[in-house]
Amino acid sequence: MPNHPNRGRRTAASNPLPFEIEASRMRVGLKMAEAAALVYASGLAWEYWESGKARMHPAFWELWLLKSANLKPQPSIMDRIK
Repeated sequence: MPNHPNRGRRTAASNPLPFEIEASRMRVGLKMAEAAALVYASGLAWEYWESGKARMHPAFWELWLLKSANLKPQPSIMDRIK
């Protein structure tokens, strides 16, 4: 099935990589459970997505990107230590 969205080159319809999920959540300063609630998922599902135990469906990723775009980015933990 070469035309399947999760095979071949990465596109907007591909599953996000675990580091992309974690980085986007950290950017807005939410806990896993808070991020999961925004996309109507469980905290455990979010934990699995970030750890790579499960793949996040592109529809959840798109919903997350739409909703998190309206959230104010938070300073990183390294900025808070200074």
